[in-house]
Order: sequence, then C-alpha cells, then structure tokens
Amino acid sequence: MCLAVPSKIIEINDALAKVEIDGVVRETSLMLLDDAGVGDYVIVHAGFAISKVDEEAALETIADMRRILELGGGPA
Repeated sequence: MCLAVPSKIIEINDALAKVEIDGVVRETSLMLLDDAGVGDYVIVHAGFAISKVDEEAALETIADMRRILELGGGPA
C-alpha cells in the first residue's frame, strides 16, 4: 500500500525540492506543480509533489498518522 504524505518544502533547486516530515528529508519532483515554494506543504506520492495543502490541514494529517502508528495501525 502507498500513502500520499504531506511534507514541508525546505529547499528548491529547479524542478526538484527537498521536503521534510518528522526530521526525514527526501527529494521530490515539482514537475506537477507550478506555484510551490519554500515553506509550503505538499502532498507527495511516488516521489512527486501532486498538490499543495494548507499548513493546518497538513499538520492535522501528520498528527493523525502518528496516532494511528502509536495504536499499532501501521503496515502489516
């Protein structure tokens, strides 16, 4: 199973961005977004930022994901 995860853009170099979630930094493509900037939260799926999301919704989703993992609802 694959999950699209909200991540914060911390650096942009051309069409590639470094995004961060819970201290983990990964590279993701911005080829599908026109208006993403440093500090924006984006939904990342399969290495591509597929949409922007507001900070409040991103942080709420991340908190929900943490709660699910704490309850043992992670991948089997």
